[in-house]
Amino acid sequence: MVRVVVVDDEAMVCVFLRTILDSADDIEVVAEAHDGAAGVEAVARSRPDVVLLDLRMPGVDGFTAIERITEFADPPAIVVLTTFDADQYVLRALRAGAAGFLVKSTPPEDLIGLVRVAAEGHTVLSAAAARRLVAASTDNLSGRHRARKLVEALTEREAEVLAGLGEGLSNAQIGARLYLSEATIKGYVSRTLDKLGCANRTQAGLIAHEAGIVGS
Repeated sequence: MVRVVVVDDEAMVCVFLRTILDSADDIEVVAEAHDGAAGVEAVARSRPDVVLLDLRMPGVDGFTAIERITEFADPPAIVVLTTFDADQYVLRALRAGAAGFLVKSTPPEDLIGLVRVAAEGHTVLSAAAARRLVAASTDNLSGRHRARKLVEALTEREAEVLAGLGEGLSNAQIGARLYLSEATIKGYVSRTLDKLGCANRTQAGLIAHEAGIVGS
């Protein structure tokens, strides 16, 4: 079962999301919270696989909650689910440690599938958020310079693995591309995240876009 915590200050949104997700046989909403502080507590108590989190909430906002949750040992995948998909929200959430960014207008059947994808460790982005991410990463000169310096510290193989992360590939898919086992790729991913100082695959993928190595 994929265990999910829903964090949104609107109770009706939580009810709606619970109804959608609980309709899937392999997903269970184990807790709800209506502000960031309560969300962090719910995650600590429930130890879910995925957190669906709004950004704009009273008290502790979503960005702060993301930072606190990612400090946990073996943190869950955090997927922002909001009505705001402006550039600054997308990039700030991903850099804080979110594994994905979706808008609340995401169709219910798509949301179920994307929660499963996030639980497997992959990046999930709405189409609009993905376009904003790529555009922002190519327009940010200082970000490009920083990302390229980080990538220079990687071995050639680690850079190839990073490019795969930037494309949102799974370990198995990267392994097939590089003719390496999935277990070997898992080791490369772990070392690459450590070298880059990234909390998750999404942050590493962002660096891959900023460095311009995706698809190279």
